[in-house]
Amino acid sequence: MTSSKKINRQAVSLFFRKIKEADRIAISGHINPDGDCVGACLGLCTYILDLDPAKKVDIFLEPISEKFRFLKHADKILQEKPDEEPYDLYFSLDCSDPERLGAFREEFEKAEFKICVDHHISNQGFGDLTFIDAEASSTCEILYDIFEEKEISFDTAQCLYLGIVHDTGVFKHSNTTRKVMEIAGVLIEKGVRPDFIIDETFYKKTYIQNQILGRALMESILLLDGKIIFSAIKKKDMDFYGIESGDLDGVIDQLRVTEGVECALFLYEKVEGQFKVSLRSNGNVDVRKIAENFGGGGHVRAAGCTVDGNVRDIVNNITPFIEQQLKQEKSV
Repeated sequence: MTSSKKINRQAVSLFFRKIKEADRIAISGHINPDGDCVGACLGLCTYILDLDPAKKVDIFLEPISEKFRFLKHADKILQEKPDEEPYDLYFSLDCSDPERLGAFREEFEKAEFKICVDHHISNQGFGDLTFIDAEASSTCEILYDIFEEKEISFDTAQCLYLGIVHDTGVFKHSNTTRKVMEIAGVLIEKGVRPDFIIDETFYKKTYIQNQILGRALMESILLLDGKIIFSAIKKKDMDFYGIESGDLDGVIDQLRVTEGVECALFLYEKVEGQFKVSLRSNGNVDVRKIAENFGGGGHVRAAGCTVDGNVRDIVNNITPFIEQQLKQEKSV
């Protein structure tokens, strides 16, 4: 299969030459790693080790969801760097800005050669070599374009498929293209089971996760004549249920599909007085622009930011930006 969007083959050649030359390689993704981030990092690691099992490849990510642990080399993920020399080659994947690498930014900056692969529109390019395509559904899609199809093993295919599934919302978001579906078909031919990946990593929830989802929906509030919906979970409630941020996956998407809603917000308290805010749009609101006003980012229909304050103030501060966009859309 050929890509519908040409990738610079000279850059791809350099990509593989740097891998071949490097003795020590590191891979990192953004803070609070999601399916695309995890799939990209583990997919690249698996692809490299399939080509050369003797390579030293370290993966640095914040703790990942248990539902991703079945992926090959998930046991290689580290939260702290061994006390060694800087890496020969360092990959930043699915990360729009070096700051989004969090605690691993310093090691990335110190590496001899740095490669950035990303699909966020806000990425201005950083590192010595960049592969940025804001039209791609996911970073995993870009990696697929870079990789030699015949060298993609079943284990690598699982990683890439997972990333695509999660960033397309199981092929239902507007970033689902013909090309995405064709790539998915190739990965299925490699042995990937869509039912397993989708059910186990996207839909399946524990009893506690269902309780939290139910509570978030019951306590949700409509604003602006039903155009906005929001809900919030405080840290004391998360501690009570014994849950972590990964257990809240899916809440924002369920809020978004509420009839009449144009924009959904879901807040959870990371530490006292600091909330992670997820924003989702049904098309008439560019939530990336809104998130950027609060130091965050993302995509047109899916974005996020971290904001200090209380729920009421945060929602009151965000709502006018949504209202302004809706008024502009109505006047067009």
